[in-house]
Amino acid sequence: MRVRRPVPLLGMALLALLAAAIMSAWLPRLAAAEEPKRAVAVMFTLDRPLDGSMAPLVLAASRGLFAAEGVTVTTTTAKGSPDAIARVASGESDMALADINELIRYHDTQGSQPVKAVFVLFNSAPYAIIARKSRGINGLADLEGKTLGVAEGDLSIRLWPAVARHNHLKVDAVKLSRVGAAVREPILSAGQVDAVSGFSYLSAINLRDRGVPAADLAVLRFADYGCEAYGHAVIVNPAFAAKQPAAVKGFLRALTSGLQLAIKDPGAAVAEVVSRMDDGSRELELERLQTVLADNVLTADVRRDGIGGIDPARFERALDQLAEGGKFHHKRPTAADIFDDSFLPPADSRLVN
Repeated sequence: MRVRRPVPLLGMALLALLAAAIMSAWLPRLAAAEEPKRAVAVMFTLDRPLDGSMAPLVLAASRGLFAAEGVTVTTTTAKGSPDAIARVASGESDMALADINELIRYHDTQGSQPVKAVFVLFNSAPYAIIARKSRGINGLADLEGKTLGVAEGDLSIRLWPAVARHNHLKVDAVKLSRVGAAVREPILSAGQVDAVSGFSYLSAINLRDRGVPAADLAVLRFADYGCEAYGHAVIVNPAFAAKQPAAVKGFLRALTSGLQLAIKDPGAAVAEVVSRMDDGSRELELERLQTVLADNVLTADVRRDGIGGIDPARFERALDQLAEGGKFHHKRPTAADIFDDSFLPPADSRLVN
């Protein structure tokens, strides 16, 4: 029979101290592994009231895609892209959806902050001229001698000189009439102007909703006439991006998945959007989303390179076109001054099937 020798009291004390040290080192790690990470709060601003074109954001929220990425998103609404950009620049909002061409103009102002776009939602700008065929307008060349209603602050008119030159039109041959944004569609409907500039998926669809026959509307999209501009993009506050890069990346991964879902099933996407709108029309918003997807999202560039990014060479050409409508007051920006691709999801996840 083997007899165990008693362990000296000093040895027992040393063993106890060693065990305590090991436990004190591992317990915090175990607790941290078991405790879920705290979600990062993101204040996100839309540049206009909710509509069908924003379905990818709605789906990212309603399907738990943001939550799965560790972000909780609170949404507010601004009064246009300039207001949305100002909120992000001041830090009132962390991120926003805004017209990237408005962001370019913002960078050309004194005291602008280094706010950048990190994800392009509309690969093609939705700028268009919406005209009445009954006023003799079927194509761009028919605008000569006509009156074009232009809303105050409408950026599309800055690209009009480049579009006109590209299509061998005389800019001065088209009379511009400054109008309020709220009356743009009504005055065209009433025949007070021959055409208006605006977003194809807003003005054209709103006019049909006002009773103007679709057969009487000519939607002359700038992109079909040589305009290379990108459209709406997600922008981010530079301080927030530096402090919470993982949250920005997670937000964009969720948005990418939401956009893929909207592409796959627009009907289901719009149903969720309309449920969050006051008096939203499913038929109207479905047409809006389908128009956006076909004209502004699923472009040839996107089908080749994937969603979210830009082609730097094309971006430089778009800057040249903007300059034709008015020289930059300060230094001409570069693509890198406006767009940061370091937060984009992997390229393979951004490809469209």
